[in-house]
Amino acid sequence: MTDSSDPVIYVDADACPVKEEIIRVADRHGLVVTLVSNGGLRPSRDPMIRHVVVPKSADAADDWIAEEVKEGDIVVTQDIPLAARCVEKGALVLGNSGREHTPETIGMAVAMRDLKQHLRETGEDRGYNRAFSREDRSVFLQALDRICRRSKRP
Repeated sequence: MTDSSDPVIYVDADACPVKEEIIRVADRHGLVVTLVSNGGLRPSRDPMIRHVVVPKSADAADDWIAEEVKEGDIVVTQDIPLAARCVEKGALVLGNSGREHTPETIGMAVAMRDLKQHLRETGEDRGYNRAFSREDRSVFLQALDRICRRSKRP
């Protein structure tokens, strides 16, 4: 049974490689997971897993999450602008890699994202992303478990 003061885990679910891991960790901590996407996800019968389908427009999932999230909630996203919006609202934000975004680190993450975008636009960077490994999953699981434990402290 969840307590209304328990945090909710919001997942920017389109192209998220760690959805199953999030569900496993949330189940262990008794937290509700809200998967937000443009569609294409199979609904779950588990009452602790909510699916929210947003319009297929740019940033619709990001806007929905940023509107709903509150202080102490957990957000999993690779989207740096969304991460910044959620950190500003007091959420605990974790990237798919297990990297936590905090008020102290989000400024650098935004600057690096902007630089990489500029390099891709000018052709200096081809935007290569390495494959998501078993090690990456392990790092993510440990980071999410740590954040879940921290979020439930009074």
